[in-house]
Parts: sequence; C-alpha cells; structure tokens
Amino acid sequence: MLGVIIFMVASYGRFGIYADIALMFNIILIGASLSVLQATLTLPGIAGIVLTIGMAVDANVLIFERIREETRNGLGPISAVDSGYKRAIKTIVDANVTTLIAAILLYQFGSGPVRGFAVTLAIGILTSMFTAIMLTRLQVVVWLRRTKPKTLEL
Repeated sequence: MLGVIIFMVASYGRFGIYADIALMFNIILIGASLSVLQATLTLPGIAGIVLTIGMAVDANVLIFERIREETRNGLGPISAVDSGYKRAIKTIVDANVTTLIAAILLYQFGSGPVRGFAVTLAIGILTSMFTAIMLTRLQVVVWLRRTKPKTLEL
C-alpha cells in the first residue's frame, strides 16, 4: 500500500495525492460495507481488496494520462480535466463492469472462499468506481476553482 501511495505521488504530484485520498476512502468504504453485511474478512477477501486497489489505481492512471494527453494537445486546465474524465470513463466502466460480471459468476458458481472473494471484489469494484470517478474529480475541480492555475503540472 505504501508503495502504491509513493508511486502515485511521484508520478502525478498533487493529482496523485488526490488519488491516494480516494484510495483510502475506498478501503474505508469496503470495510464499512463488509461490516454492514456482517461478513468475516478472510484471506480470499483480502485478495479481493488487493485486486480492488489495483483496479482503483488503474482507473486513476487512465484518467490522469488522458488529462496529460489533453494538456499536451493544448487544452487549458479546466478543459483538459473535463475532457480527460469524459474520455477515460468509457474504458473504466467497461473494465469494471466486466470484472463485476466475473465476480457475480464466481459468487453464483463458487462456494466458500470463492464466494467471499467474489463479494469483496464486487463491493470493491462498486466503491472504486465511485471514488475514482466522483471523489477524485471532486477534489480536482475544487482545487481548480480555488487556484485557477494557468497550466497543469501533471
């Protein structure tokens, strides 16, 4: 986890910090959801959380790389962020829906530990989509509105 946090900050600076905050919130949401379901966290459940962390980081990397691309194409900060999120969301939704379908099938046809993995993975996918798309965007937009930067250092 520490390695992921350092990588995101080193690669994306301020945006990496926003992604790390969203990642922490994602883990808290998974824990809260499992608590509401009164689920026991097992080793397969931990594996589901680790996979979720990877997918959340992937979503943020896709978004930030699209924003970088838009910035290189000459768009201003607000336009680049807006366009970057719009262009990345299709890929993110596609990847996460495919994984969610796999989790549903694992739950349907699996037993015991496989079901625990599937439940944790499904919860993680839903929370990571929320945090990667909504929470990081909220943080970036609030920062953009407060500081009104002329360029993005991404």
